[in-house]
Amino acid sequence: MSGTDGPVRATGAAGGTGADGGTGPAHGTASAPGTGPAPDRPIRVLLAEDQSMVREALAALLGLEPDIEVVAQAARGDEVLAAARAGDVDVALLDIEMPGRTGIEAAAELREALPELKVVVLTTFGRPGYLRSAMEAGAVAFLVKDAPASRLADAVRRVLAGERVIDPTLAAAALAEGANPLTPREREILRAAADGATNAELAAALHLSQGTVRNYLSTAIQKLAARNRAEAVGIAREKGWL
Repeated sequence: MSGTDGPVRATGAAGGTGADGGTGPAHGTASAPGTGPAPDRPIRVLLAEDQSMVREALAALLGLEPDIEVVAQAARGDEVLAAARAGDVDVALLDIEMPGRTGIEAAAELREALPELKVVVLTTFGRPGYLRSAMEAGAVAFLVKDAPASRLADAVRRVLAGERVIDPTLAAAALAEGANPLTPREREILRAAADGATNAELAAALHLSQGTVRNYLSTAIQKLAARNRAEAVGIAREKGWL
């Protein structure tokens, strides 16, 4: 977890060199989030990552780029939307696994509230299912965290220009793996069952009958060729399907 209690505004360099080689102040004429930066300001970036050391390292590396400025940070997924609005950002870089809300859930929230904002999902885990889920949530780029910093900076520029940027290894793996066989309800119940809750507890929490819970779990176990619910949860997590 980060040492911050909420969205953090991070001030970048006072000026930057634009794509045409000219210079200008870091804070030029405001533009709507996601519509592209004004010519006299760098690309404004939100960085959401719950591990403070990782977040600060990424912010420092991106801060070395003359045309990119990290103007907002968040340590939790449920802080992302407020931070994006407050920072007037062009691109949001989201970790997948964060408290409060996953990066994929935050991406879907941003797509609904700020549809022009470009979302890049970062992950430590190269799971094909995560890639599909991120794209379905509205992300336009998906990269693993061990990629070179130059590739991340390049992705920020490219998504703002309207491109999609996908880690090629993950793209190939996602195609080979196929689509997630689980329905949204089956995923919901498996996630809820991950902590060892009984069928009765699951039924009460999800406002379903115990028989319905039992049927969904049985179907999910069969689809994943698992021996029990615990194994089904493990398989689904490993493939990025939860």
